[in-house]
Amino acid sequence: MDVSRALEQHIAVFGEGGSGKTVLLSSFYGATQEPQYRKQSLVHVVADNIGQGARLHRNYLGMKNSAQLPSATRFAGTSYSFSIKLKDNSSTKDKPFDALRLVWHDYPGEWFEHDVSGPEEEQRRVDTFRSLLGSDVALLLVDAQRLLDNAGQEERYLKSLFANFLNGLLSLKDDLLEDGKPLVEFPRIWVLGLSKSDLLPDLDVFAFRDLLIEKAADDLDALRQVLAGLVEAGDALSVGEDFVLLSSAKFGADRIEVSERIGVDMILPLAAMLPFERHVHWAQTKELQGKVVEMLLRGAEPLATVLVGTRSKFLGVVGQLLNIVGPSMAEAAGLNGDKLREVNTDALAKKDHLRATLTRFGMDLDRGEEERVLLRSLR
Repeated sequence: MDVSRALEQHIAVFGEGGSGKTVLLSSFYGATQEPQYRKQSLVHVVADNIGQGARLHRNYLGMKNSAQLPSATRFAGTSYSFSIKLKDNSSTKDKPFDALRLVWHDYPGEWFEHDVSGPEEEQRRVDTFRSLLGSDVALLLVDAQRLLDNAGQEERYLKSLFANFLNGLLSLKDDLLEDGKPLVEFPRIWVLGLSKSDLLPDLDVFAFRDLLIEKAADDLDALRQVLAGLVEAGDALSVGEDFVLLSSAKFGADRIEVSERIGVDMILPLAAMLPFERHVHWAQTKELQGKVVEMLLRGAEPLATVLVGTRSKFLGVVGQLLNIVGPSMAEAAGLNGDKLREVNTDALAKKDHLRATLTRFGMDLDRGEEERVLLRSLR
């Protein structure tokens, strides 16, 4: 597959050691290799690095067949690339792309919890963080087990979590900002995810949001201010306004039910569609200029072209620099509810599988909200 024919989306995942990042990634990938998924889905999910894919699949099978958790990874930042390829791409010849690529950046939680051992590890930490600056979405995990351990005093854990993350960012600031200039390329959407959410079965996404606001609103706001200080156009930033429940499986004493997942099927839609919707909205409603607009609308036009079948009047960088969101972008970003389902049905009837897949992602986000697993910002 020609790399230029894939639309690439990046997601950066942060969480303390033991918060479940490796288990989550293994569950995400392993589920896409199951016979039922391969039969029903319009796409194949393929690990671009065969060795990484085999290790993740092995992790998944170890949980499924032997109730064995993957070994923890420590102080190792790794990026994983997955190609989402259509089973039938015969209808994509006139499309601007014929596949998606999801790049998952796993940032070691230990680097926010402990001091580095020396200059070499410090440089590795900075380089790892720089590698994820192009991510469209950042997912910050809150560990349900730690909430249970601090039941009734959840603020003790939450304040520690957000303070460690904030201080870690401050320690990186001078190395990230060249000549003190704020960054244009930086994750602009920071989603808070409740990992191991099966441990708190009575907590829906609204209750999760309310818990964070009640127990740690000031700490979350302080983190928001630090992140805004790192980027140009800090108002084009969403921190702690989107929430998702995540559970990689249902864990029993001697059995792990990998089919009983929560929110894991939101990961692809979140990475593919949430930045598109949010970035187009920001470009329409905020006074943004130059490189910030160009960054926000990166990839928006080809995505809109697939979704609505027409191209914007103002194309490419020129339109972006003029802060112009063409009608096709606005129409595509506004697809939801009945209209989204109507477009999906039409795409399936015409065997336009790329359009059907993208609209399916949008429908998955709507379903996540209906099931109170996902909560998207209204801003």
